[in-house]
Amino acid sequence: MKIAIIHEWLDGYAGSERVVEQMLACFPEADLYALCDFLPNGQRGFLAGKVPRTSFIQRLPFARKMFRNYLQLMPLAIEQFDLQGYDLVLSSSHAVAKGVITGPGTLHVSYVHSPMRYAWDLQGQYLRQAGLTRGLKGLYTRWLLHRLRGWDQLSSARPDVILGNSSYIVERIRKVWRREAEVLHPPVDIAGFPLSTAPRKHFLVASRQVPYKRVELVAEAFRRMPELNLIVAGDGPSASLVTDAAQGAPNIDVRGRVPQAELVSLLQGARAFVFAAEEDFGIAMVEAQACGTPLIVYGRGGARDIVAEGTTGLFFEEQSADAIVAAVRAFVAREAEFTPEACHAQAQQFSIAEFRRKLLEVVAR
Repeated sequence: MKIAIIHEWLDGYAGSERVVEQMLACFPEADLYALCDFLPNGQRGFLAGKVPRTSFIQRLPFARKMFRNYLQLMPLAIEQFDLQGYDLVLSSSHAVAKGVITGPGTLHVSYVHSPMRYAWDLQGQYLRQAGLTRGLKGLYTRWLLHRLRGWDQLSSARPDVILGNSSYIVERIRKVWRREAEVLHPPVDIAGFPLSTAPRKHFLVASRQVPYKRVELVAEAFRRMPELNLIVAGDGPSASLVTDAAQGAPNIDVRGRVPQAELVSLLQGARAFVFAAEEDFGIAMVEAQACGTPLIVYGRGGARDIVAEGTTGLFFEEQSADAIVAAVRAFVAREAEFTPEACHAQAQQFSIAEFRRKLLEVVAR
């Protein structure tokens, strides 16, 4: 077969790029396409030597640092790829990749990380955070997102098969596109987070500190529980909120960003991993479970797929310090019920091998 893999843009190695990496592992003979490619040389290993074919956005002024500002041109750009002659097209889509145009003899399987949340249900939050609720620039952005929604809905009919990265995303696909999708969880490097049965002493939250992660709520909750130790790992623009919430609490250790080896050690020594964000999936939660660490997490989004409630973790149902305190105290009262072996076993369904097996099964079917 002649195969193409389509991705929006390449500028780093994160969750969506891990999916592309495994698509390439399943289909090493595939051609790779991306709207633009600004990957640093030190992060190109996952492409296995592939040089992607790029769009005209690659050559636009200041694209290296500002390519996201060309969002209004991306639907046009993705439609310009000539995919005639391909038997199979795999798209990895969190914006426009699913909108590539294929012929009747081509099977198009689109792996959707999420419909564009900033164009749909989170438009208001996006505009507020970007300071675009007023003025001519705000009006233009609203008009642009309105146009983008129309194209997004139209182009959602183009894939033959849609895969969503969690049950939560499958529901969002059904809501905004009126398409049925199948769940295929993203690949997680389980082997990089080994099981530990050693004694555990602290609670842990490890996350990039951006507003929607709500790390400051976890710090506030543990400031009210001085008998329990919390380690906070990670940095980001909301770091000052976390520092303020933890101020004056000797039981909270704010460490900032930590090396990978230290993160694994912290996970292996944690009584539980506490997480207050609503995630599309939530790779960090799977990594914690792989280490044998139970989860105390906000019970919306991808967490519902990851946690076996009562066996590998507990949910809290609102994003508040009060709810986190109640959940942590409930966990402490039942801590012996959450074994490292059960947590590790739960994580196995999200392994790289399982992702490859299911993707190949979908294509063959």
